[in-house]
Amino acid sequence: MGAASAAEAAALAKVVSRQRAELDRLRDSVATAAVLERAKGALMATTGSTPEAAHEALVRRAEAGNRTLLEECWLTLGALMPTAPPAPAPASEPPAPAGDRTSPAVPEAAEILGRLGRALVRVTSPRELAGTLLEHLAPGLGADAVLLYRRLPDNGLELVAEAGIDTALADQWRLVPPLSGFAPLEAIKAGEPLWLEHFTKDRQRYQLIGEPHGRWRSRAWLPMTAGGGTGTALGVLRADGSVFGPADRELLTAVARLCAGRLSTLDVPSPPVPSGFSGTVQSVLDALPGAVVLLTPLRSSTGAVEDYRIDAASPNAMDILGRTGHEMIGAHILESYPSVAGESLWQGYLKALGGEPYEGEPFVYEEIVAGVPLTATYSVRAARLGDGLLVSWLRHDTEERQEQRLADMQRLGNLGWANWNLVTRQVTWSPQVYTILGRDPGRGAVPLDLLPDLVLPEDAHTLARGIAELARTGRRLDVPFRIRSGNAVRHLRAVAEAVTAPDGTVVEVHGFVQDLTAQRSAELALVDSERAILVQRGVLDAERALAARLQHALLPLPSEPVRLCGLRVEVAYLPAQAGVHVGGDWFSAVELPGDAALFVVGDVAGHGVDAIATMAQLRFTAKGMVSTGSSLTGALARLNFLLLHSRDSQSTATLILARYEPAERRLVWAQAGHLPPLLVRDGEVRRLDRPEGMLLGACAEPHYESAEFRLEPGDRLLMYTDGLVERPGEDIDAGLDRLAEAVRTASPDSLAALLAAMLVGERRDDVCVLDIRVPLENEE
Repeated sequence: MGAASAAEAAALAKVVSRQRAELDRLRDSVATAAVLERAKGALMATTGSTPEAAHEALVRRAEAGNRTLLEECWLTLGALMPTAPPAPAPASEPPAPAGDRTSPAVPEAAEILGRLGRALVRVTSPRELAGTLLEHLAPGLGADAVLLYRRLPDNGLELVAEAGIDTALADQWRLVPPLSGFAPLEAIKAGEPLWLEHFTKDRQRYQLIGEPHGRWRSRAWLPMTAGGGTGTALGVLRADGSVFGPADRELLTAVARLCAGRLSTLDVPSPPVPSGFSGTVQSVLDALPGAVVLLTPLRSSTGAVEDYRIDAASPNAMDILGRTGHEMIGAHILESYPSVAGESLWQGYLKALGGEPYEGEPFVYEEIVAGVPLTATYSVRAARLGDGLLVSWLRHDTEERQEQRLADMQRLGNLGWANWNLVTRQVTWSPQVYTILGRDPGRGAVPLDLLPDLVLPEDAHTLARGIAELARTGRRLDVPFRIRSGNAVRHLRAVAEAVTAPDGTVVEVHGFVQDLTAQRSAELALVDSERAILVQRGVLDAERALAARLQHALLPLPSEPVRLCGLRVEVAYLPAQAGVHVGGDWFSAVELPGDAALFVVGDVAGHGVDAIATMAQLRFTAKGMVSTGSSLTGALARLNFLLLHSRDSQSTATLILARYEPAERRLVWAQAGHLPPLLVRDGEVRRLDRPEGMLLGACAEPHYESAEFRLEPGDRLLMYTDGLVERPGEDIDAGLDRLAEAVRTASPDSLAALLAAMLVGERRDDVCVLDIRVPLENEE
């Protein structure tokens, strides 16, 4: 696979991943909304309230009980009200053995209930419910197995779901007759939880699942009374034998209440079938197209129709919530679609039950899902079949919505689909193809073999050859080409594949045309930008090379320390490592007439050839003026005037001028905005106080002063540029302190050791250092 194919595959994988995540989110939203609507329907059926009043009642109950709205819906569907906290264990119970698991804190229990309530939305069967319970109760409660038993009409029990036990054991205890001493049945009959925490005593009193092996040493059985009155028991089994503390009991009681509502909405184990009649109808509906369901009326004791249950459904039936076919079986109309109550559709159902077929006018049905209204337009027919209703419907806006989505996709992707029938010569284009090709729809579509006539002549041959190969061999076509639209050229792409007859003959071609003008324009702009960058980089590299050669010619570095007027002078110059420019740092150490020496360190602002030219001008002018008798302050004033009035230079510079008289060992110095020299004497390092002086080129009338001091044998004087001490984000005083510390700790006889200590990592500026030492009297 090439790099382009790999990149395309990776991009598609990311799109699929995002779409799957969005699909999961939408499924959760729809399922959550369905739970809310069922709970509202249950309240409306029991209280006769409106949908709005039922919703407000659920919200008030949730707030009063400090529960989420989803948890309150499950509780409402389970027809259970919150119970008092469980009583503590009797005083006769022995304390928990050492090593028993600590009961979870209340915030942890609330967190478990919150996560469980959200997870229940995805549960679609009792088996999934048992697995979900074990998943959420195992970490905090130490649960090893979960069982759900349903009470049968003969007071026997049926194991409807289990998790954490093996299949053989579950089958052995699947159906249990009405035995005395069977804990799940006892819990259902008493309506109270049973806490079996003392294995030796419990095995003598109760029939325990998994005995005589003693796999689970402690058990809890809690009644789950659903809305229909059918009893179900929740069993939680633990291997560690610890007791269920107060927090454990409170958590499990809340879990049983919470899950009772969800269990009441599940098929246990299959949808209720009133008789063989609905099974026969289902067999017929399985072969029918369209949306058809069989409704069985649910009547009160007086015979009035209170609701309808869906007992059969065709495979293609789909409601507004997205449930299809068999997913709808067992659902109640008012629980699933509460806003139908009292509407004309409801009255039509009642008339159809009386024997008068009902065919309603198209109407708009609306559901609120996750706070977002969903609307659809339906036409419904209903006719009596036996004691029930056979209902069919047609959703009018499905096709229009699909067409609108396809049009939106073509518009947003700037592409359109096309179809060519090579047998009938029929050509069909979507409206977007006409827009992309700039063709008037009134002129009609173009046959496949004439499509190259629309493109630029230089691209027509490539497109024609691809079309001929597609029509002859069925080979897939994917060709970029250009067309002229007005005064502009547009970049397009055609992708097509063939439909062949059994003998391999191509009979039809379908594909799409896409406008890639914006993408191609961006690519060309990027290429132009990269080309300009390369040209500019070449210019900068040439400038750097020239500046480096000029700098090397103007600042020849001595290979070893030199003697000047009795002083030992060592020079270091290190160019910057970052960037492509050469800086304007410079130095000068020369002998003057009259047995004196001149020391200069300067730094010109900027980089490149201009900085080097300014540096050369200052270096030679300063040397000439001081050599001809100018004072140091006078030389600085003239250099400032030179920078201000030079046509070729608009830069500034800092500078130190120092004149040394060996007879008196006197050093006179002046500065223009430069860092102070560093004096090392008798092991003490200090910065010299700077005389007044502004940087060169900053103002027309600066004031410069000079200072002097006497050098003693053994003294060391460092003059340097700011590249030695500056670091990004660091105050300059901190850099000067680092330099003083490095001078104290580095080898006193090596300038290289000092530079190594100061210059760590990449340098962003040039570094220039003059290391001036006064020899001791016993040194040569």
